[in-house]
Amino acid sequence: MKDLELKEIKNRVSVRGNALTLLGEEIKVGDIAPEFTVTDNGGKDVKFSDYKGKTIVLAIFPSIDTPVCANQARTFNKKATELSENIVILTISKDLPFALGRFCAAEGINNIHTLSDYKFSEFGLKYGFLIKENRLLARGTVIIDPSGVVKYVEHVPDIIQEPDYDKALEVLKGM
Repeated sequence: MKDLELKEIKNRVSVRGNALTLLGEEIKVGDIAPEFTVTDNGGKDVKFSDYKGKTIVLAIFPSIDTPVCANQARTFNKKATELSENIVILTISKDLPFALGRFCAAEGINNIHTLSDYKFSEFGLKYGFLIKENRLLARGTVIIDPSGVVKYVEHVPDIIQEPDYDKALEVLKGM
């Protein structure tokens, strides 16, 4: 798809104060979460609907090989131990699956699912997180209830900052 054919979302995120352009459809609270396919650490394609019936936390970040993204994965992995078994945390980035697998093995990450949008960019485009300038994903959090309705969306204003973990947990507790 050519960028000219894609919807552009401006003034939503930046990096170190420099504005970035997001591509795709902007996901909003109240939307029905669109289906997408991503790739797990073993190279297997996984569909969003594979997690149907659970509360889903999508923890989105640009690259696991940066300190902020690595800390985000560690933090969500730790927070997952405090949550109900009916809540699943899916981290999504454009990292290659083997890089995510290497990180998880080295860090003992086993409470979250690390997934890659590298192959299809389907998640990034359907949820409006794909950054036009570098083809990575913007940082953010999306929470979806068991019936597939979006309950929370956070686009972290500057991607070098971490998401608001406390706000996400507050939303989860209120569901």
